[in-house]
Order: sequence, then C-alpha cells, then structure tokens
Amino acid sequence: MAEGHRHHLFHHKKEDEQPVEAVNYSETAYGSETTYGSGPGSKTTYGSGPGSETTYGSGPGSGPDSAYGSGAAYGSGPDGAYAETTEVTTITEPEVDYKKEEKHHKHLEEVGGLGAVAAGAYALYEKHESKKDPEHAHRHKIEEEVAAAAAVGAGGFAFHEHHEKKETKEEEEEAHGKKHHHLF
Repeated sequence: MAEGHRHHLFHHKKEDEQPVEAVNYSETAYGSETTYGSGPGSKTTYGSGPGSETTYGSGPGSGPDSAYGSGAAYGSGPDGAYAETTEVTTITEPEVDYKKEEKHHKHLEEVGGLGAVAAGAYALYEKHESKKDPEHAHRHKIEEEVAAAAAVGAGGFAFHEHHEKKETKEEEEEAHGKKHHHLF
C-alpha cells in the first residue's frame, strides 16, 4: 500500500490533521445589523455590544399606541387591497384508448404464454439431461426445477394479462353505454 494513501476510517496520525483556525465570534453574523420591518430606522442587532437594541416595525407612525408592524400592507392594489385576478383551471381526464390498451394486454398475454412454453420446454430438456448425464444429474435436476418455476411464473403472468385484457374490454363497453350486470 502506498505510504500516503490510507483507508482506515478513524485511525490516523496527529501529523495528518490540519490546524483549526480560531474564530472570533464577535465578527460573525450575530454581531451585525439586520433590517426588518417597514420604515427608516428599523434595525435588529443581535449581540452584546453597546447600542444593541431590538425594534420591529419602527418608523413613522409607530409608537406605543400603534399596532405591531404598522404601515406594512400585504396587497399590491389600491388602498392596500389585494389585486383582483382570478385564474380558472379545468382538469379533464385524458381520453383512454381502449383498443390500444386491449391490444397491449393481448400482446403481453401472448408473451407470457410463449415464456411459459419456452421455460417448460427447457425444464423437459433438463429432465432428459439429468437421465442422460448421471455425473451432473444433480445440477440438471436443479436447473429443471428452476425452469419449471419460471414456467409457472410466466403462466401466471399470462393469466394476469388475460384478465387485464377482459377488464379493459368491459371498461370500454361501459364507457360506450353497454352495461353488464354481474349478478354472481
């Protein structure tokens, strides 16, 4: 390992440490003036220096009888009123292309069926190989079981997509006014 390159998390030598610079806290942001409120003369000073005072909303018209932050208005209209703008947003559901969705589910159903057939054929092949190659029979039996599980999974996927296709077809019929009453 290189001399200067160490991968130890908390094990380092004192000579590797960088010196920490001293910070004078009176020079940080807490000793500065920050202006809040409205009007001239409003200041907020955090610190313990001479002349530190905290006044909010001071200025013309503020005093012991005035309200907190008087003179500040929230609106931008005349006399401090809110601006009169109304925005109407209409949310419409997008058109569902039922034929396209039905075709999509049909395609996936067929892919699932082909996957089930392919995995089943591979499972049968591995079963044959386990009899043919007794030296590696255990390996072939494991691969046969994995392929059989894949065939079951692909068959389940095809079954699921078949029901999705039927559901899409029923939604299309309901959308176009044809109603099916499922009694059972």
